[in-house]
Order: sequence, then C-alpha cells, then structure tokens
Amino acid sequence: MGGWLMLMVAEALAADSPDKVKGLIGVAAAPDFTEWGIAQMDKNVLADGEAIWEDNPYGPEPTPTYPGFWADGQVNLLLERQIAFDGPVRLLHGQRDDDVPWDISTRLAERLLSADVQVTLIKDGDHRLSRESDIHLLLRTVAEMVLAREPVA
Repeated sequence: MGGWLMLMVAEALAADSPDKVKGLIGVAAAPDFTEWGIAQMDKNVLADGEAIWEDNPYGPEPTPTYPGFWADGQVNLLLERQIAFDGPVRLLHGQRDDDVPWDISTRLAERLLSADVQVTLIKDGDHRLSRESDIHLLLRTVAEMVLAREPVA
C-alpha cells in the first residue's frame, strides 16, 4: 500500500508545485491492489458491506479488508490512466514476490508520465527485499538518485 500512497501524494504535490517532489523509489509498489489483489467473490462480499479476513503471512492475526477501505481504493485506481509525475522513478521488485506480482511494476512504469523510470527486477527476491544484498541495492539506488540531483560545485 505504501507505493500506492507514494504515487497519490507525489501526483497531488506535483499538481501544486512541480519541483516539490524530486523523485520516487518504490519497493514492490502495489497500486490498485484493491482491484488486482482481491478475488471477484471477495469484491462482491465487500460491495455488500461485509469485511473479508485473510491469512496473514507476516503475523498471527488475520488481515481484515473493510468495505470502506476497498471502496476508497476503487475510487483511487491509477493503473488505467496516466500518472502525472514527471520526475525520476526507481522501482525495485522481487520476481519471487508472493504478495505483489512483479508485472505490476512494469505496468506502473508504462503509466508514469516521466521518461526517467527504471524497473529493477531481482530474480530471487521476495516481497520484503530484506536480505543484505537487497538492502544494499536499495541504499545504492537512493544514493544514486540523491547524488544525481546535487548541484555540481
């Protein structure tokens, strides 16, 4: 959900002040997960005003999805239109991500207005990309973006 929020905030800020957001870095960004990440049967339950509960691979308690949350997600879908952000974007995604299909990052890259978009696929990476090598890749990506934006002395 963080990647979806990142995109919505960047688009809103860019509308008011195009230079306010210098760049975006997404890790397994999942815009529109209320669309592609929920089975039609569950969408019907949510549309009828009932919550759904799913197993949580990251903790002991099931994860709820409430009808209001789902409805809000449906109103804020991004992947079917151009996303009005023109700055640099770096998307990192593991190809062994069981939560967010990696092709979501490639679809997102297509929808971004920016021409400066790079998608990095980590063949054996999972959803969290939390191994030491994954963390180094993320830090290197952040450093490259920051250094590329610093004025030359």
